[in-house]
Amino acid sequence: MKSNKQIGLFFGSFNPVHIGHLILANYFTEHAGLDEVWFVLTPHNPLKERKTLLADHHRLYLLRLAVEPYEKFKVSTVEFDLPMPNYTVVTLAHLQDLYPDYNFVLLMGQDALVSLPKWKNFKTILKHYKIYVYPRRRNPVTELMKEKNIFFFEEAPIVEISASQIRKDIAEGRNVRPMLPERVYEYIMEMNFYKKILG
Repeated sequence: MKSNKQIGLFFGSFNPVHIGHLILANYFTEHAGLDEVWFVLTPHNPLKERKTLLADHHRLYLLRLAVEPYEKFKVSTVEFDLPMPNYTVVTLAHLQDLYPDYNFVLLMGQDALVSLPKWKNFKTILKHYKIYVYPRRRNPVTELMKEKNIFFFEEAPIVEISASQIRKDIAEGRNVRPMLPERVYEYIMEMNFYKKILG
């Protein structure tokens, strides 16, 4: 009998989704025992300004274009149906109610881990969920790395592609094609997204 499905949750604004997101998601499905990675599209991260975001439906379409070729990747719009701004602790509780037989794991960079204490009820998250952390070029040291439910994957690829830099480069007329899945790039160009610097 197969054990419960292991699902990695990759939260983000994905503004836009880029190949770095796919590289990291693939690493965790192939090296960390995850059955699937769900890209949880966040309409409104309380730690980010909403004015910098492409419209929800456009980011969702781009995300679906990006993950479609990958059998183990899924897109989740669960946060679209929850009160905003979105809090991870609320989303996790909702997902656990919907899928009681699944084991959910959070995926995040070590830079994001530093901001974890700012999250609503972060100690509840730490108590009930594992967090798989991937390295960044500038790895800030945090006491949270000692927590029993936090696992640092130092062999994971260091991907320093930044969505904010991609937006800036598009606005300034630079070529970003190598950093985006091909269909994502084509749609962004077709729709003239990010031609003005939003932040």
